[in-house]
Amino acid sequence: MENGIMLQAFEWYLPNVGQYYNLLKDLAGSLKEAGFSAVWIPPCCKGTSSNDVGYGIYDLYDLGEFDQKTTVRTKYGTKDELVQMIEAMHANGLQVYADVVMNHKAGADHTETFMAVKVKPEDRKSELEAPRDIEGWTGFDFPGRNGQYSAFKWNFNHFNGVDYNQRDSEKGIFRILGENKGWNLGVSYEYGNYDYLMHADLDHAHPEVVEELITWAEWLINTTGVDGFRLDALKHIDTAFINVFRQRLTEKFGRDFYMVGEYWVTDFQVKKTYLEKTGHKIDLFDVGLHFNFYEASIKGEAYDLRTIFNNSIVEQFPERAVTFVDNHDSQLGQALQSWVEPWFKLHAYALILLREKGYPCVFFGDYFGSGGQTPFEGLKDQIDLLMKSRREAAYGDQADYFEDPNRIGWVRLGTPEHPEKLAVILSTKENGVIPMFVGEDQAGQSYGDCLGNVEDAVVIREDGFGEFKVKAGRVSVWRRK
Repeated sequence: MENGIMLQAFEWYLPNVGQYYNLLKDLAGSLKEAGFSAVWIPPCCKGTSSNDVGYGIYDLYDLGEFDQKTTVRTKYGTKDELVQMIEAMHANGLQVYADVVMNHKAGADHTETFMAVKVKPEDRKSELEAPRDIEGWTGFDFPGRNGQYSAFKWNFNHFNGVDYNQRDSEKGIFRILGENKGWNLGVSYEYGNYDYLMHADLDHAHPEVVEELITWAEWLINTTGVDGFRLDALKHIDTAFINVFRQRLTEKFGRDFYMVGEYWVTDFQVKKTYLEKTGHKIDLFDVGLHFNFYEASIKGEAYDLRTIFNNSIVEQFPERAVTFVDNHDSQLGQALQSWVEPWFKLHAYALILLREKGYPCVFFGDYFGSGGQTPFEGLKDQIDLLMKSRREAAYGDQADYFEDPNRIGWVRLGTPEHPEKLAVILSTKENGVIPMFVGEDQAGQSYGDCLGNVEDAVVIREDGFGEFKVKAGRVSVWRRK
């Protein structure tokens, strides 16, 4: 979709009241009107409790339908409410992407005894002791569901690691032993091998695991009608499995079924290699760009804005880049905390929403606001103005004016279908001006800052240039009045 915008439609600190799907359903029309084309919803499967954000996955087939883990609904609502919300999104022309957690399972129904070896947390290929029997939480029977939708039951053979030995009340990282079993190889090289992340780690080399996950994914798509997946924790999941998973779903649902993955690494070369190993068939969130925004917001005028796209996916592989400012993991208080300082957020959103490349994703917490110990009010009105400019005027070729470390700008020159010109300028220091070319056909035209940060108009010269202004530490988006 041309100039599409994804909404990450949740944040970590949403209240546990079970009304999320109903709220989102009611917002469908206004989200479409604002300019969103797709929404990414949180994990919809039953977690360890009703307060689970969704990443402590217990039962993939329970979408808020069965009495399990002391609750029928999930944190977000019931299965019926989920389906009704998706139908409302579709009725308003919005796609829905489901957050898919296939790295681990949590909240097992019972323990099992099996052979394992304890490994070094900082080097998972190094063993700390001789193999021994441990008792781990790896038995998943789902008695509350009683075999409906799937009779598959998980046992220790389907996992390759746990972090707790019930027998000795012992914490650690334990690699499960068995025939043809070990850490999956197509994962991040961090800590020697970063297959293990948390809970009971799925063995994606096990043929039964592969088939069950694909069967479940097909069931989820058919049951809910979702249009794509956001794949969680990709650097911990075997690349060979991801390739099979993507290929099988593409064969069944077509190339338009969308997939974007979270590979939380800043090193561009690592992500370049991952894109190559997955055949450039899956989009990736541009984590490197996020950390550039974070660093710029911390350093302020000491940051060189001309380098803002260095080490980013959108700079090298724009067709695979989902650009974002913040997300649920980068929020204050979270394990991957890297919250972009509020003064710079609108700068960052201008950089992802009004430029030519990338598929921008707006974060619920930045848009509507977020909770937690440090609540954030949100920037809905200002982001709406940026999205309006994207929808109406951010088309065609792009000319960059990245000549000053504290002041950069660019122009979108329009197309025959969308002839309007757009000029953007942002500052991290003092007031300033950048002469930018919008076209000789614009001579004499008056441009105004649609964000209202600069009150004076800019009149385009005979040579097609305008002296576009910006105030200290602000953003200005200039359009013809």
